[in-house]
Amino acid sequence: MSQPRLLDQMRQVLRLHHYSLETEKACVLWARRFILFNGKKHPRDLGKREVEAFLTYLAVKRAVSPSTQNLALAAVLFLYQKVLEIELPWLDDVVRAKPKKRIPVVLSVDEVRALFQHIIPSQRLVAQMLYGSGLRLMEGLRLRVGDLDFDRMPVRVHGGKGGKDRTTVLSDFLVGPLHDQVASVAKLHERDLELGLGEAKLPVALRRKLGKSSKELYWQYLFPSGNISEDPRAPGYIYRWHAHRSSVRKAVTRAARRASINKRVTCHTLRHSFATHLLELGTDIRTIQNLLGHSSVQTTMIYTHVVRRGALGARSPLDVQAR
Repeated sequence: MSQPRLLDQMRQVLRLHHYSLETEKACVLWARRFILFNGKKHPRDLGKREVEAFLTYLAVKRAVSPSTQNLALAAVLFLYQKVLEIELPWLDDVVRAKPKKRIPVVLSVDEVRALFQHIIPSQRLVAQMLYGSGLRLMEGLRLRVGDLDFDRMPVRVHGGKGGKDRTTVLSDFLVGPLHDQVASVAKLHERDLELGLGEAKLPVALRRKLGKSSKELYWQYLFPSGNISEDPRAPGYIYRWHAHRSSVRKAVTRAARRASINKRVTCHTLRHSFATHLLELGTDIRTIQNLLGHSSVQTTMIYTHVVRRGALGARSPLDVQAR
């Protein structure tokens, strides 16, 4: 049997390490670009000079951000260390781009309200969950019906950034709409079961363990896609996936434009606003750290720079002089 092509080997190793499909696509993309940049030479025949030349090209010619440059480097290093299993004694000498520390864009409470008034109804509940629970976009879209606890009021987030699980708050305001959403998902799931479908997309080992119980409503996505499609990683398996992230992104962007919000508003802006508004309400910074799933409180501290009344809540001395 012939050996799989290099990039196919990389896909297999990424799946072995349980990386998401999005991460897999990004890593393979940057590995391919690295190989093409070096005239399709095999990475075994390349080294530190070629890696640094590739990174320089990205920074100087392509003008990519430091985070994108570091993502490309991470993909190349994964290729060498995990796929080719080549030790890199020069690894510590490779120059890494220093990420820029940016102050997050935050909406006021009135702007959040205006945004929700102008967003299309089909995407409103998703956006409200991002703000109401401080979720990343994909964390919100990957929620299952069973991740909601209407008695104790937490939201369970599985496999967040870094593969970490956590719990965050469930908004009282959203209990009614979420009950309606669960009822809608139940009806859709019943139709899928009648068609002989309805199995939830789960990790292979868990799916094998659960058997037919993987078709229970508990496992269904809270925000399901309108279409049923084949699993790109497991041909032959048909699932109803969660809604596509691009549809939510576009809805939020259009709503911000209709609401005349003169800021760059993204889905992540709602998460930033959640953290900042909690801080303004007097919530402890450690509590906010846990709700957001940050590994370090230093990451959460960035929100102290955007609390109400300017940086760190300070008042301009000009306001004192003007009295």
